[in-house]
Amino acid sequence: MHLARFPRVRLAHLPTPLEPLPRLSEALGVEIWIKRDDCTGLAGGGNKTRKLEFLLGDAMEQGADTLVTQGAVQSNHVRQTVAAAAAHGFASEVILEERTGSQAIDYTRNGNVLMDRLFGAGMRTVPGGTDMNAELEQTAAEVRARGGKPYIIPGGGSNAIGALGYVDCAREIVVQADELDMQVDRIVTATGSAGTHAGLVAGLAVMGADVPVLGVGVRAPKAKQEENVLKLARETAALLGRPDAVKADMVVADCDYVGEGYGLVDEAVIEALKLAARTDAIVLDPVYTGKAMKGLIALARAGRFENETVVFLHTGGAQGLFGYQGEIEGAL
Repeated sequence: MHLARFPRVRLAHLPTPLEPLPRLSEALGVEIWIKRDDCTGLAGGGNKTRKLEFLLGDAMEQGADTLVTQGAVQSNHVRQTVAAAAAHGFASEVILEERTGSQAIDYTRNGNVLMDRLFGAGMRTVPGGTDMNAELEQTAAEVRARGGKPYIIPGGGSNAIGALGYVDCAREIVVQADELDMQVDRIVTATGSAGTHAGLVAGLAVMGADVPVLGVGVRAPKAKQEENVLKLARETAALLGRPDAVKADMVVADCDYVGEGYGLVDEAVIEALKLAARTDAIVLDPVYTGKAMKGLIALARAGRFENETVVFLHTGGAQGLFGYQGEIEGAL
């Protein structure tokens, strides 16, 4: 794959650990390992840091001086983007969408939002359902009007350049598994803006690793999510010079665990947070990894992973827990 062909800024602490979860495995009757991409380091870590290595490399090559991006109010992607901007002398402008409708003070001012402000981001908030691509273009135009050079990063850093970060993660998982003489039967990850899921699929396909990836959806219905992931995985493989590597059957999303909607917490999510914390001391988040773990638990208990070794990709986001104190605290 020779990723050195692409501009890159080193931001992450790599490789992240691949570790067993012995007590959770015992509780679920499945051998589960965890890929600790909550440990990438930047601003507390998370999966977006891998994507930002390639996105910032591209931004620098283009001579940009301002990163422009968007996300939900408690966006992990926004936190890591504005931290990367601060660390490398960029200004940052972000648009936060009121996607959940929550006006709770911990949601609107604490957690990731507090960290965004700490890193000096220019911020504005828009109602849920706003055309976020149009907002990005408007903000970029405002940056240009005052003499700046904007670089637009899509929500989640999820384009083919950003997905290269998870092509690299796929390579890393395979190398680590080989070093451990461990056969990986399946990778399970949250799937939302599609870049992480698509990068893993593209990377594994280009390597010929033949490891299936199950994306547990956090927002869109199954058909739409699989369409988004497949499109981006093929674009990423094309960027790597292998446009025909990704087949449709390589993209699988299970969107039965979204609950009432994106960023909305239910009892099963809280139970997943508690189980991970109280077995192997793993701290998940309520929006992405909590729902992915909710799905993994339900599927494991239904016998879906019988005789498999499963790698759960921890995409980070624990900082967002502090935005959900009012909803979680009473259930602990």
